[in-house]
Amino acid sequence: MSYIASRLSVVKPSASMAASQAAKALRAKGIDVIDLGLGEPDFATPPHIIDAAYAAARAGDTLYTAPTGTPAVRKAIADKLRRENGLDYGPDDIIVSNGAKQIIFNALLATLESADEAILPAPYFVSYPEVVKLLGGTPVTVECPETSGFRLTPELLEGAITPRTKWLFLNMPSNPTGAVYSDAQLKALGAVLAKYPHVLVLSDEIYEHILFDGREFVSFGKACPELRDRTLIVNGVSKSYAMTGWRVGYAAGPVPLVKAMATIQGQSVTSVCSVAQAATVAALNGPQEEVSRFRAAFEKRRDLVVDGIGQIDGLTLSPPDGAFYAYIGCAGLIGRKTPKGVILDDDTAVSNYLLNEGRVASVPGVAYGLSPYFRISTATSEDVLTQAIARIKEAVSELE
Repeated sequence: MSYIASRLSVVKPSASMAASQAAKALRAKGIDVIDLGLGEPDFATPPHIIDAAYAAARAGDTLYTAPTGTPAVRKAIADKLRRENGLDYGPDDIIVSNGAKQIIFNALLATLESADEAILPAPYFVSYPEVVKLLGGTPVTVECPETSGFRLTPELLEGAITPRTKWLFLNMPSNPTGAVYSDAQLKALGAVLAKYPHVLVLSDEIYEHILFDGREFVSFGKACPELRDRTLIVNGVSKSYAMTGWRVGYAAGPVPLVKAMATIQGQSVTSVCSVAQAATVAALNGPQEEVSRFRAAFEKRRDLVVDGIGQIDGLTLSPPDGAFYAYIGCAGLIGRKTPKGVILDDDTAVSNYLLNEGRVASVPGVAYGLSPYFRISTATSEDVLTQAIARIKEAVSELE
């Protein structure tokens, strides 16, 4: 008899992590593989942030903190939200967790009842449906086609809401497509939500600083202030500040929800590492030049990949508005035959072929709820991306 809880039977491991692990397994066999599965900046954490962490540790700032975070980090977050996003939140409205994923987990654990539904515009971040299922909810996938810029429309939203809807998830810029919503587009969604007071909104804004072509970020909270009492703004320092391993995410939202999340956190992980919180204060309050440098580098990489993929027969790529991914259409490869005689019948087969024959790790679109596509991370050097595109082009050229 298995001792593993039955709730895990419906949850799949992270597809992006699985792709990265598959690449590592081939590397362990001596095979040269380019891993574009995980979304992780290849830049070092800015020195002033590391210095702040070191100084905090040397000063003895190594004890437990409040489950919601230190007063200093919550003030820094409040100041950041006011300064950059036009949002007025106080320390009691804010909680710090071990990454944005834990924020989402705690929020759903605090709110989801059995059979509650969460609307997930697809393509979505791979962990969204799995966390919903793990906590007893039902993911409701709403496909947002490339013809609409991979964005949720008011009509699609209206058609997806039921009496059981508890959450709407938004992610902007999007992982995996890089899609961004304008102020007008968010307001249009807000007008629909205003008619359904039982629906909460989770706005995942962790890629907000990685925007291209001169775009300016608009927070859902800024666009729809009338929905403040049922909106949770999710963010973190992982992507913008190259701090993935520091594991600091944060959220701002209604006090009752934040308190419930704090209770869960206090009874699970207790709090976030005190030294990492000190580093986060330095990240948010300190110089932002490195954030701008990172953004400019990501835009150059975006351009390189868009140009390269555009020259490969059978693949398509709409230029991402932000983030550091390319969601590549592969409908033109479906039905083609590999040199070994295997028919590529879906995007999983395409990703497997690119890994085993092209030696490039990617994540199939089925993991994001919309096929046929595959996602690559562009958060690596231009040299590596150039090599990867060349390998993809060669592998595609060998298909019949």
